[in-house]
Amino acid sequence: MKLLLGPLLGLESDNLYTVCFVTPTGCDAADVYFSNGKTVKALAVKTLHYGTFWRAEVEIEIPHHAEVISYSIKIKKVVIADQNKLDNWSFYVPPEGEDPQFIYTSCNGFSSPDLVSKTTEPYRLWKRIKKQQNQRINELENDGETTKAPYSMMLMGGDQLYADSIWNDVPELKKWANKSEKEKSLKKESKLLSSQISKFYEALYFERWNQPETALMLASIPSVMMWDDHDIFDGWGSYPQEMQNWPVYKTIFSAAKEYFELFQIRSLKNQCLIGANNQHYSFGVTFRKTHIIALDNRSQRTLKHIMSAAQWIDIISYLKNTVQEGNLLVLSAVPVVYRDFSAAESYVDTTPWEEELTDDLKDHWRAKEHQGERMKLIMHLLSNAKKRQTKAVASKTVILSGDVHVGCLGVITDKTDGHTTKLHQVVSSGIVHPAPSRLAWLGIITSTNDRDECLNEDNTITSKILTPIHSNKYIRSRNYATISTGTDHKLWINWQTENKDKPAYPID
Repeated sequence: MKLLLGPLLGLESDNLYTVCFVTPTGCDAADVYFSNGKTVKALAVKTLHYGTFWRAEVEIEIPHHAEVISYSIKIKKVVIADQNKLDNWSFYVPPEGEDPQFIYTSCNGFSSPDLVSKTTEPYRLWKRIKKQQNQRINELENDGETTKAPYSMMLMGGDQLYADSIWNDVPELKKWANKSEKEKSLKKESKLLSSQISKFYEALYFERWNQPETALMLASIPSVMMWDDHDIFDGWGSYPQEMQNWPVYKTIFSAAKEYFELFQIRSLKNQCLIGANNQHYSFGVTFRKTHIIALDNRSQRTLKHIMSAAQWIDIISYLKNTVQEGNLLVLSAVPVVYRDFSAAESYVDTTPWEEELTDDLKDHWRAKEHQGERMKLIMHLLSNAKKRQTKAVASKTVILSGDVHVGCLGVITDKTDGHTTKLHQVVSSGIVHPAPSRLAWLGIITSTNDRDECLNEDNTITSKILTPIHSNKYIRSRNYATISTGTDHKLWINWQTENKDKPAYPID
């Protein structure tokens, strides 16, 4: 028997791992067997159009020595295989005292069919991750040690799939798109429309996440994920509110949210969620003294705010009560430190094309409506970083972002109290989506700027774009980032790219 999707390996604490998967309709019980002797009964979370979504939780104690745990899935003594004919998977568990090796990815797909045909080896970087992980695990199993520890965790920062084809692939939506604006706004939800949209998202996850290399890594490296607009459709949350309140748009969002909650959050049973009662999916997890916070910047986004007041309360409370020492990684899909689009935004606001272009510009943290909220995030992260600097353990704060289809590095520096506090930002985008063409990039740099920014009136808090080692300021190549602690106790960021450059940066 074959899986329709998965397994999807997740991580929710230092020792709580999850295995989620989708079986064909008709399976009434599933067990997951682990090589450490544990057997876990999977819970049937939801019946889908084409199968059943299952979730299993297993506690694995932090080992004294590095371990590789293998697992298999069985139903009534029948071993389940995935689409690629695998029936056994394995993952690395770092020992007590070892600093984890992290991977950060974003933009796992294409925003248009045209890009697919123009891209050589779309999943080349996933193949590289597979090769790196297999080599490190093989060394560990054969020699008992390895020059580099295997990856312990994969952080996925948005656009895990691109759903923009929804307008062509859903027949009822294609009809709706040809109507007048008034007719669109009045179109009510129907069972046929809802069913077609729901089936579209379900099938899209099956198609995109069953790519062989991607599927194997999702089964072999524990991951956490947060969505961005393309997991719904391009620009969601940055359209006029009356448009997002159209019944058809609300139907689309409801379906996208349902499948995101299942496949990326691994259901509301996820123990990392810090705001399920407040209708958002922000979460926090601590893994080997590294804190990870993922900001949900899509569930409640409007042109006026990125996160609701309730979500802000949850985030601030988590920072205050949980993040007290160690490093902090913050997932913000859209970069907090990036090029300034204000001139382009002001121009578009005065043109007839405002409605067509506004979602691209209003999506940025530096859009005029979001600048106050951006400062709020920066100030709370700085305050938390200062608190952690007083502890015995050295700490860094790194914002991890994607969205823009290039890689880059930024820093916010605070010297207000006579001490220097820094927030660094790493942008890695995309692992599959190509970088902007030369012409498109020329248009971006012509209409925007990356001048250093002063964030308070006495210029003691500043923001700037840095240039990584061995790199141009902007990495215009498909990429993913690795995050590891060096023997010099610095947090080393290495961008893995398709070209010959090997961008790196040590965060002190």
